[in-house]
Amino acid sequence: MLDFAIKVLTARTGQTHLFAVGQAGYIVKSSSGQLLAIDLYLSNCVERLEGHKGFKRLLPSILSSSDLNFDAVVCTHPHLDHFDVDAVPEMVSKGAKLFCSVECEKLIHQLQMEYYKDSITYVKPQESYGVGDFHITFVSCDHGTSAPDAVGVVVKVDGKTIYETGDSCLRLDRIGEIPQPLDILVAPINGMYGNMNSEDVVNLAEILHPAVTVPCHYGMFASHGGDLKAFYDLMTANKLPFLLMRQGEQYTF
Repeated sequence: MLDFAIKVLTARTGQTHLFAVGQAGYIVKSSSGQLLAIDLYLSNCVERLEGHKGFKRLLPSILSSSDLNFDAVVCTHPHLDHFDVDAVPEMVSKGAKLFCSVECEKLIHQLQMEYYKDSITYVKPQESYGVGDFHITFVSCDHGTSAPDAVGVVVKVDGKTIYETGDSCLRLDRIGEIPQPLDILVAPINGMYGNMNSEDVVNLAEILHPAVTVPCHYGMFASHGGDLKAFYDLMTANKLPFLLMRQGEQYTF
């Protein structure tokens, strides 16, 4: 686990970096070295608490919640692979500002995190916040009735823009909320639990024209699906720029 943390810590300053942690989890490192975490799933709490073989963790855990000090942590909705109940409390206790959707308050109460209330902000679409080098805007997404409060997130840092859609179906009627140009689009391709599939993400990329599209939400759980080959074939056929990130991979842009 420390190998990946060292990789993050030693990534060259003066440049902007994106790190893939697995599932829908990413770390953004600013040019000055500040760290933003989005939807990190670091433990095996989903299988433990849901008791479902389809939620067995299939990708290794490459980071512990104690390995890095984050400036900000974003949890786009209260599903446990996005709000890791084994990891979030420690990340906040180490000084991170937590930005999470409204329904996450139930988890905050269950975890007895009220002591850190001054570090916790419950967010809604169209709200924006500044944390150090990061300007974070939350945007609408549609994850269905299981997480009606879910949000997507637009991060501006070092003059660059990253849009992570959050768990969402394709909602072309909401494209106007997304600023352009985009340096990176991150979107789920699993096509289950109300999420986009590969074809949906290709359609989104054709409209938003990001410099690169990164697929996520595949490989972690057997029950979540995700056809990476379909994404690869469709993006290639449509001549759209994309990046397939291995877990632990670093993209400097």
